[in-house]
Parts: sequence; structure tokens; C-alpha cells
Amino acid sequence: MKDNSTRLDHVVLWVRDPVASADFYEKTLGMEPVRLTDFAAGAVSFPSVRLNDETIFDLMPLTMADHMKMVPGAAESAGHPVNHVCLALPADDFETLRARLEEGSVPVSDLSHDSFGARGMARRSFYFRDPDGNVFEARHYD
Repeated sequence: MKDNSTRLDHVVLWVRDPVASADFYEKTLGMEPVRLTDFAAGAVSFPSVRLNDETIFDLMPLTMADHMKMVPGAAESAGHPVNHVCLALPADDFETLRARLEEGSVPVSDLSHDSFGARGMARRSFYFRDPDGNVFEARHYD
């Protein structure tokens, strides 16, 4: 990639079971697991799932909290969830995700309409949690 404009590279999510979390993200959101085999073999500290060509979610085991020494207080972030992460999808994928979540008995919120986001007003959105309690919003603009 030659465009060096500012972009979201990755989001680190604290999870209890990275393999189960990767399975959830793959089956419900269609995200491709990254380094999952290496993680299962003990070769890397955590796996990831790919959101798109430019962005991944790192699935950081809670057991790694004591190793977070990059900035003071980093270890204390374990278990402190972000309010939510929002995923913007095409309308068809939005419908597919909602159906997959409902089929998997994952609770979803009622639909919201005309909520503001990075691209302006989204036509519809809803919220759900992953197995570790991280809150996600799914929305579409078209």
C-alpha cells in the first residue's frame, strides 16, 4: 500500500479464550483468523482476526495483562472495556450479520435509525456483544 494517510490499523480486545473469540468473529462477522495456528502452537502471544485489508482486531488473552509494560498503567486496562466499536457494513452484509447473530442466539438490540457516525447519518444500526462482553455496533449508510 502506498497511501500513507492516517488509518485505523488495529484494535486490541481483551478476551478470555482467543481461540473461541476467533471462532465467534469468523462465524458471525466473516473475519478471517490471522496467526491462529501459530497461537495454538504457542509460537505467538495472541491471534488476530482481519476486519478488512487494512485493519485487524488483536485477540489479547487476559493472561497477558501482567506483560503490558509499554506505558504506565497498561496492565490495568485488562477488563476495562471500550464503550463500543462500530462496524460499518453494506446493507446486505448488515442484514446477514443480524441474521447470523440471531441464529447463534446472540442478543441484539432494537434497530436505531439515522445515527451520526464517521460518514454522516447511518440509516440503521444495532448493538451486540461478543463472548467477552465487548460491545459492537453494526450500521449501514446506504
